[in-house]
Amino acid sequence: MAQHSGVFDPEDLSVLGSLFDGTVTALPPSMRTLENRTAIAKLILERTAVSEAQLACLMNLLVTISRQG
Repeated sequence: MAQHSGVFDPEDLSVLGSLFDGTVTALPPSMRTLENRTAIAKLILERTAVSEAQLACLMNLLVTISRQG
């Protein structure tokens, strides 16, 4: 994923959006709060310099955590 001065390619935005949407959808409805959605978005954006495989691992972690709550 290429990041240049905080500007992302449309393809990168699509991947990040899909990751966010998938993670939020995996949460139980009671956990889909604005606070949790914001925290998820921050986690994803903070890690944009890592590979897609690492982002997929992050999504798996977030899904696993949401299932425990």
